[in-house]
Amino acid sequence: MRRIQDIKINRISSRRIIKQPELKQESKYTTPPKERDLKGKPKHGLWIVALISFIFLFFALSYFFAKVTVTVNPKIENITMNENLSAIKDASGEDPSFDLIVLSGEESNTMPSTGQEEVSKKAGGTVIIYNNFGSGTQRLDINTRLEGSNGKIYKTEKQIVVPGKQGTTPGSIAVKVFGAEAGEEYNSGPLDFTIVGFKGTAKYSKFYGRSDGEITGGYKGMSPIISEEDRSNALDGLKKTLQEKLFKKIAEQIPDGFVLFKDSTFLKIEGESEATEPDNDNLVLTVKGALYVFLFDEEKLTNKIIANHITPNEGDDIFIPNIQNLNFTIFNSGDVSFDKVQKIDFNLSGNVKAVWRLDEDKFISELLGKSRKTFNQILLRYPGIESANMVISPFWKMTFPDKTKDIKVIVNYPDGK
Repeated sequence: MRRIQDIKINRISSRRIIKQPELKQESKYTTPPKERDLKGKPKHGLWIVALISFIFLFFALSYFFAKVTVTVNPKIENITMNENLSAIKDASGEDPSFDLIVLSGEESNTMPSTGQEEVSKKAGGTVIIYNNFGSGTQRLDINTRLEGSNGKIYKTEKQIVVPGKQGTTPGSIAVKVFGAEAGEEYNSGPLDFTIVGFKGTAKYSKFYGRSDGEITGGYKGMSPIISEEDRSNALDGLKKTLQEKLFKKIAEQIPDGFVLFKDSTFLKIEGESEATEPDNDNLVLTVKGALYVFLFDEEKLTNKIIANHITPNEGDDIFIPNIQNLNFTIFNSGDVSFDKVQKIDFNLSGNVKAVWRLDEDKFISELLGKSRKTFNQILLRYPGIESANMVISPFWKMTFPDKTKDIKVIVNYPDGK
């Protein structure tokens, strides 16, 4: 019995007891905690933040690059003119004034001859007669005989009155002269002259003359000829061409602030001559002349016209963009001595526009930084504005930019002015 018990005990004591490991509950997540937290957050939150940032940046840039364009239609009144006016040379007051410009030139044309004939032509030129005798004037009759320093006798073409001396300055006057006889021997370069009729008197040394340029045109012998009709037509054409060329030359260099009317120019012919071309029978006709041009002070003339037709407000700046298109007519042009003219009477007629000029710098300065709602109130301060249109970019901006460069003003002046 005992043996059996011992055996049972030994079997129990020899049994190996193995401790089972503690089993942990398996997690339902298979990713690390940190990674699980990041992936678990909603992504649409980041998009909202980005969108808000983009909208803020867009509006900020829009305000930074804000621009305004204002298109202005100025006040315009039509004026129909037909009135007589006067102007004074180089006047310093408010009355209309003018300046006189003289431009000389010549034009030539070659004409084929229609035959030959014996001709006798007297040389001609211009002589300045001086009075160094006294303060009284001196009349010289037509055909007054002058003796040139070449020993030849010349005659005056018309009666003249030589002015008296002023202090130590001799009086002077220009007169056309011609040779006493025909022939080339009367042609000459510049000459000095004495008055034959004063020889033996105290006036002989005190009255004298000097030619203004050469004395030319003297000829005697056979010469090619053209018909009088062809000559007359050719000379008329040369005069017209000369006037047009001189007018164009002056029109290209009109000083600022002056206006030139097409009919305020006058051509004075100083000489007509003809010569035979060497080695053929062609005739060369030449016309020499001077164009006298009246230029008017544009501001003074405009103010005179405006005062006669419009009652402006104080501070109004009004101009006439097409003033040069008026028709100009000078009174008694045949009696005007262009070399000495100091005052002219004339007529202006036609249709023009009186236009109110906008002070753009002042206008822009009043818009800077203002609310767009004040735009119409600002316009009321400018009676010279007929209407205006404003375009602001971006369209939702409620104020004008605060920098001059961001405001552009376009004024629709007629004729591009």
